[in-house]
Amino acid sequence: MTTITLIQGDITRQSVDAIVNAANSSLLGGGGVDGAIHRRGGPEILAECRKLRASHYGKGLPTGQAIATTAGKLDARWVIHTVGPVFSDTEDRSDLLASCYRESLRVADELGARTVAFPAVSTGVYRWPMEDAARIAMETVRAASTRVEEVTFVLFDERAYEAFAAQLS
Repeated sequence: MTTITLIQGDITRQSVDAIVNAANSSLLGGGGVDGAIHRRGGPEILAECRKLRASHYGKGLPTGQAIATTAGKLDARWVIHTVGPVFSDTEDRSDLLASCYRESLRVADELGARTVAFPAVSTGVYRWPMEDAARIAMETVRAASTRVEEVTFVLFDERAYEAFAAQLS
């Protein structure tokens, strides 16, 4: 059984086996969580992402998929990059958002990670409504068949924390 915990804070400061990055498909850094992970983790992460782009992911990482790199200077062994969907009022993309969590846990299992920190995927510039994102994240992680022992949702602000806390209880 996976233990789920919530904290409000900075995901780049977590001491876990794997930190999940809400990446963009280019894998080359960006804003929000992605930019923070690349800045704090250092150039090793970007170097591995560039190698991935040069080999299997020439067109970028598809939405809903996940791939791991080193964690560089972060207090983690790996960064698991996942690309969340952009929210749409006209198309239900919730299966893609759920896939980000499932695929990240699958990669964590392949790596042997026991502790994983997740951000609230797709809730920043991709505009996914926080309450719905929290529901999808919690339902997906609870239902996942995984050997990960502890999932920590690291939430940037009080609003995100409260949305996830409502789903936890």
